[in-house]
Amino acid sequence: MSEQSATADLPGDVPADPSSVQRALIEWYEADHRAYPWRQTDDPYEILVSEVMSQQTQLDRVVGAWEDFLDRWPAVSDLAAADRSDVVGFWTDHSLGYNNRAKYLHEAARQIRDDHGGEWPRDPDGLSKLMGVGPYTANAVASFAFNNGNAVVDTNVKRVLYRAFDVPDDDDAFEEVAQALMPEGESRVWNNAVMELGGVACQKTPDCDGAECPWREWCSAYATGDFTAPDVPTQPEFDGSRRQFRGRVVSTLKEYDELALDDLGPRIRVDYAPEGEYGREWLRGLVGDLADDELVTVDERDGETVARLRR
Repeated sequence: MSEQSATADLPGDVPADPSSVQRALIEWYEADHRAYPWRQTDDPYEILVSEVMSQQTQLDRVVGAWEDFLDRWPAVSDLAAADRSDVVGFWTDHSLGYNNRAKYLHEAARQIRDDHGGEWPRDPDGLSKLMGVGPYTANAVASFAFNNGNAVVDTNVKRVLYRAFDVPDDDDAFEEVAQALMPEGESRVWNNAVMELGGVACQKTPDCDGAECPWREWCSAYATGDFTAPDVPTQPEFDGSRRQFRGRVVSTLKEYDELALDDLGPRIRVDYAPEGEYGREWLRGLVGDLADDELVTVDERDGETVARLRR
C-alpha cells in the first residue's frame, strides 16, 4: 500500500504526502526547542524520573526537582536501595503531586534491580510491566531512551491532531493518526517534536505565527480560524483537598516519626477537633488511605490510633 493510499484511509484530513509534514516538524524541532535536561540523556532511569515527575506538573517546575532527585539517587540501584519514606518525603517536599507516584517509582526501581538484574526492558510492552508505568509512560521511555517506542499521544498531541488535520475527538482515531504520521525508526525525535509543537505553538491559546508553527500550510484551524479543541480535563483544586492533607500527614510524620491521631490532627489542620467534622474520623480516613497505599502504618495502641511512616 502506498503512503498516499494509507493516509487516505485515516480519520480526518491528513495530507496525502506525510513525508512533507514529517520533515517540516522534525526540522522545526531540531532548529530550536526547549532545552530540558532530560532531553540531553538516553538513560532510561533519568527519563523515567522526568516522566513521572511531569505528570500534571509544569515542566519548568520539574527541572529543579529532577536535578535534586538525581543528585540524591543518581542511579536506579541507589533508588532501589533507598527507604521508601525518604522517597515519599522528597516528593512531598518538592510538591510533586500524588505521593503514589513516588511509591510506584521506588517500586519500579526495585523491579529493575530484583527482577531484571539491573537491565531495563527496551520496548513499551516490557516497560509497561513496571509498577506505575502506563502506556503513555512506557512509550515515552522506550522512545527517548531506546528510540524504540510507538507514537506518544497526550493531551497536547490530541489538540495538535484535532486542529491540524480534523482528527475526530476519539482516542482510537488519535492513536491511529499519530502512529501513521510517525516516521519509522524515529520515535525519539518525532515524539519529542510533536509534544513540543503542542507545548509551545498549539497550546490552548495558540501562537501559530509567533512559534513559527511548521504545520501552518496544512493546518485546518490556521486556515479557518477555528481553534476549538477537545475538552481538557481539569485538575481538582488543591487547596483544602484531601490530596493536600494527605501530603501534610506525610510531611508531619516524616518530622515526628509517629503520632497519635489527636497529636497529628492539629499539626495538619488548625481547626482540627477530635469530635468535629474535621476530627478523628476524618483523619482516620486520611491515614487509612495512606495505609492502603502502603505509605503509612496504623496501629491501635493503649486505646489510641497511632500513625507512622512505613519504612
